[in-house]
Amino acid sequence: MPIPSLLDYIDIVEGFPPVDLQGGANTGDYVSLKNYGGCLVMFHSGLGTAGQDPTLTLQQASDVAGTGVKALTFTVIYRKQAATDLSGTSVWTKTTQTAANTYTEDTAAEQDALWVVDVKASDLDVANNFDCIRATVADVGGAAQPGSLHYILYSARIAREPASKISAIGN
Repeated sequence: MPIPSLLDYIDIVEGFPPVDLQGGANTGDYVSLKNYGGCLVMFHSGLGTAGQDPTLTLQQASDVAGTGVKALTFTVIYRKQAATDLSGTSVWTKTTQTAANTYTEDTAAEQDALWVVDVKASDLDVANNFDCIRATVADVGGAAQPGSLHYILYSARIAREPASKISAIGN
């Protein structure tokens, strides 16, 4: 019997491709957690200009079309940040905040930054059938700053080979 691949149990979905974060609101696609136990929301930004720090916002909805969208609060974010690049940064910094659906860090624009929020399916308003999430990053201001967003969905309810997965963006 072949050894299963990690990709049998996770899915990786692009929220938004590499963009210049000053180009306006950067809105990620909705992803469905119907078939997953959770999702790592992973935002990566490159060097920008001091004072033009990214703000990550999380929302939840009852379908991938955004029905009933409302805030998705979180308290913990993990981040790696470095002055030039993350190649030498191996340790995550855990940051705890008062429950909010946004996060920013006042030196993020001056550093290469990788932020991860772990959203469990049970964190959503499941009593009201909320099972989808979306992340956005606001316009950072007037200076160029590259950034991208990915979702890593994990704990697949049914393990499947990557080519036969149920879409997390179309259900």
